[in-house]
Amino acid sequence: MAAARLAIWYNVYMIAKLILDKKREGHALGSAEIREFVDGFTRGDIPDYQMSALAMAVCCRGMNERETADLTEAMMKSGRCLDWDVQTADKHSTGGVGDKLSLVIQPLVAACGVAVPSLTGRGLGITGDDSRLQRLAFA
Repeated sequence: MAAARLAIWYNVYMIAKLILDKKREGHALGSAEIREFVDGFTRGDIPDYQMSALAMAVCCRGMNERETADLTEAMMKSGRCLDWDVQTADKHSTGGVGDKLSLVIQPLVAACGVAVPSLTGRGLGITGDDSRLQRLAFA
C-alpha cells in the first residue's frame, strides 16, 4: 500500500515538474496539462509551492488566448458551479477602498432585469467586499 502511494505521488510530482519546466521555458501548455495541474492542485496532490511556481512562470512567460481560456475553464470546473434559473451577470471587483463602480453598475443592471449575485468573498474585509451594497439596502 505504501509503495503504491509513493508511486502515485512520484507520478503526480513528475508530471507537475514537467509542466512547470515547459512553461518556464516559454512553451505553451496543452489543454490536458492545464486541466491536470488544476485538478491535481484541488485534489491536494500538487502542493501550493508548485502552484505558486506555475503562477510565477505564467507571470514571466505569459499565456496565449487558448491557455488562458483553458485555465479559466479548469478553474471554473474545479469546484461546484451554481445554476441560476434567471439570466445573471457578474461584475467582479478586485477590491480597493475606492471601488465605487459596483455601487452604480449592479443596481443599474438589476433594474434591466438581470440578476447580479454578489459572490465576492467576505475575506476581503474593508478592501472591497460588496457588503456596502447590503448596508445601503438596509439603511
